[in-house]
Amino acid sequence: MFGISRSKVIPASHFKSTAEKGLCFRLGYLGMDSLANIVEGSGYNEGKYRNYPDAVMFPDLDTFRVIPWWDNTARVLTEPTFKGEEVAAHPRTLARKQVEELKQLGYSLLSSHEYEFYVVDAATMKPVTNDCNLRSTIIMYEYAPFIHQLVRDLPKVGLDLECLENEKGPGHHEITYKPSFGIKAADDAFTHKCSVKEIAKQHGLIASFMSKPYLGKSGSSCHYNHSLWDAAGQKDVSFDTNSSDGLSDVMKHWLAGLIHHTPALSLFMGPTINCRKRYAPYTFVPINATWGFDNRSCAFRLKVNGESGTYIENRMGAAGSNPYLVLAATIAAGIDGIKNKLPLPDNVTGSAYVENDVSPSTQEIPITMENAIEAFLKDKVIQNAFGEDFSKCFIAIKEHEIRLANQQAGVGIKNVHKWDAFFNNEVIRNAYGEDFTKCFDAIKEQEISPANQQAGVGIEDVHKWEFQQYFKYM
Repeated sequence: MFGISRSKVIPASHFKSTAEKGLCFRLGYLGMDSLANIVEGSGYNEGKYRNYPDAVMFPDLDTFRVIPWWDNTARVLTEPTFKGEEVAAHPRTLARKQVEELKQLGYSLLSSHEYEFYVVDAATMKPVTNDCNLRSTIIMYEYAPFIHQLVRDLPKVGLDLECLENEKGPGHHEITYKPSFGIKAADDAFTHKCSVKEIAKQHGLIASFMSKPYLGKSGSSCHYNHSLWDAAGQKDVSFDTNSSDGLSDVMKHWLAGLIHHTPALSLFMGPTINCRKRYAPYTFVPINATWGFDNRSCAFRLKVNGESGTYIENRMGAAGSNPYLVLAATIAAGIDGIKNKLPLPDNVTGSAYVENDVSPSTQEIPITMENAIEAFLKDKVIQNAFGEDFSKCFIAIKEHEIRLANQQAGVGIKNVHKWDAFFNNEVIRNAYGEDFTKCFDAIKEQEISPANQQAGVGIEDVHKWEFQQYFKYM
């Protein structure tokens, strides 16, 4: 559920027979947290599965890749079956089904996941550089061998690299690569994350896609760039030369679906407690269901560059998201927009962080995990698209995370939640007026200090727990 790679190593002499007969792998991994602890109530470690049975994994041979940084080794992605049936709650299976449903509607999705990540020394756990000078060329020279291997080896596993750059954080990076159609886009994202982490290990480093590893520093995002094409993937249907804004009607309905379902989508774009810390104003991270042309303050940034160059950048995504669930949720929301011809609200021409620049009816992105879960459970379209088995399992895991975080923090985190609720409540902000709003902006910049005062060691304990839970494996 976390997009963490789990595997078994098969000798080459047994690969053919294993691929044909399947590979046994415990089904209950679906109902575990990021550290492989069993989660009660997931549905996959109790009830009819209380005997902890195996699933049988079968490979998708299109994903076969030789791994250049492992001696004489290749890898292939798999999906589980149980008693001859597909396991509907498996993220890749779920995403593939949504891709198929979109194709039945006459469309395909060209997309890519744009990840940021931190790199630290494995021995000291300190970032490879303390310099936060965004896009500074000289920073790259401090760990050039790692950078060189990424550029050399990632294309060998199917990633058509476009750009590698440093971001605004110590040891913070971003890699972009060309988009792919359908399920291959999520496969590419999964391959990208695993490959970067494995290559980093060879250099005595740890690459982490944890969304907010350092309080007070930039978080790591996963912007999801995508465009609509015909079912054959031959014609871009996102752009319309006869439209005043360049967007086709179907693209407008698709975007309207994303906006309408934004609160529920956010659960999959920011699926951990740590991810939710990114959603704050004036951080280049969206806080509401908005869209705009080349507008980085909005949840959905539209880039209109003619035919084959028009796409949506979904800026909600956190690096800790599962690429298969991002793909599946996006398609489910977009399909609803198309089928019901949902109207597209006005775009934001100013800043989506400024109250007067945004429509009063605009939905907010949930800040807490509890509110994100609530939004998902209220959204029957997205919930039905993901299915009962998945919903039960995923919600159980999220509630498990909430319990663990609260146990770590004790009373402290409750005080922080009260503090957060006050300063993120629009009704209160409006009641306090313009002076309060100005004060609020200043306060947010110093958010960490009063939060720590309220929580004592509580908030520090929560972040230490998050670091242990997510940093190494995500």
